[in-house]
Amino acid sequence: MKNKVIFLVDMESFYVSVEKADHLELNNRPVIVSGDPERRSGVVLAACSVAKKHGVKNASRLGEAQLKCPNAVVIRPRMQKYLEVSLQITNVLERFTDQVEPYSIDEQFLDVTGSQNLLGLPWEMAKNIQEIIKKETQIQARVGIGPNKFLAKMACEGFAKKNASGIFELNANNMKQFMWTLPIDKMHGVGERMSEHLCKMGMRTIGDLATYPLSTLKKRWGIPGQVLWETANGIDASPVIADSHSNQKAIGHAMTLPRDYSSKSDIKVVLLELCEEVCRRARSASVMGRTVSISVHGANVGSPTGFHRQVTLLNTTNNTMDVYRTALELFERFWDCVPIRRISAGLSNLCSADSVQLDLFNNVIRKRDLDYTVDSIKNRFGDAAIVHASSLTDAGQAYHRAATIGGHYK
Repeated sequence: MKNKVIFLVDMESFYVSVEKADHLELNNRPVIVSGDPERRSGVVLAACSVAKKHGVKNASRLGEAQLKCPNAVVIRPRMQKYLEVSLQITNVLERFTDQVEPYSIDEQFLDVTGSQNLLGLPWEMAKNIQEIIKKETQIQARVGIGPNKFLAKMACEGFAKKNASGIFELNANNMKQFMWTLPIDKMHGVGERMSEHLCKMGMRTIGDLATYPLSTLKKRWGIPGQVLWETANGIDASPVIADSHSNQKAIGHAMTLPRDYSSKSDIKVVLLELCEEVCRRARSASVMGRTVSISVHGANVGSPTGFHRQVTLLNTTNNTMDVYRTALELFERFWDCVPIRRISAGLSNLCSADSVQLDLFNNVIRKRDLDYTVDSIKNRFGDAAIVHASSLTDAGQAYHRAATIGGHYK
């Protein structure tokens, strides 16, 4: 039986690479892809290597990036285009294996264990993948190779991105030499707070964590402590699943507001729009939910405020107004009247929508038919073809969001 061979294929500065492929005149110039600063989304989503040499970093504010690199060409994101190219790359990867799991818009896992007899050794396959993606999209891919998803991810993040070939293999034979020497905050899955905890316990590198007494970690954190220890030792049993996103446990939608919303009437408008989007996605997936949740974040970054609350209903639903009324009750109960800048709504505890619970005092079938009719109009004529009247007010965001994907312009 062959040892597992997992790839993580990652696109170099994906958004910028797509833009440079479409605009060859930008090839040697510093390019930044950033959101719309007028709508509080002036954050660097991607910067090319030329811009990064000037100190520009992803996720930094656009204003700061422009101070470091005044001659940078700033391009507003085209999310529809990026999604199309991402699907094009998926098509390339599926020529090597049917086990392809999208991890993000620019990263995908592949299990090529069974492809070796037909397509060659792992390094040979990785090189071929790079060449085909480059030929068909003009984008440079990096490939991390490992016996599991974690080591493939670490191989790509820690080493493939930094070497000339763009390929690196991390396994039990070289893990101690390369991965264990990395700082603890470079370990995939270890965030800033966990990194601080581990450092206070004397663990400065991944190797420190890997050789730390397992019993002590389990005593402090239980099963998560064991998972940390196993991960640092390169142990990861999670499989590559091609349909990993098909069985959703929850459906949620969030909105960062273009200004501080302090009026309840204004907030109700965007809350209704969020519930409409959540329920539309639930209906599209043919599911209903029993638990409604809402999260609110205050406008003051220096002094965070807000809350997250949820409530479980008696019956499952994917009706917009049912979910909205429940979300509104939660909001009115827990909002402290402090201005907000971000709000989200969610539906969880999902089940199939193939059957519904009838109600003597509520025409469930009529409401369902109305929802699906509205969905069909939007699917045919666009998201803004039919909106709630409240979305026509200054507080409404429906028309703006209809022109975006994931909060960024199509």
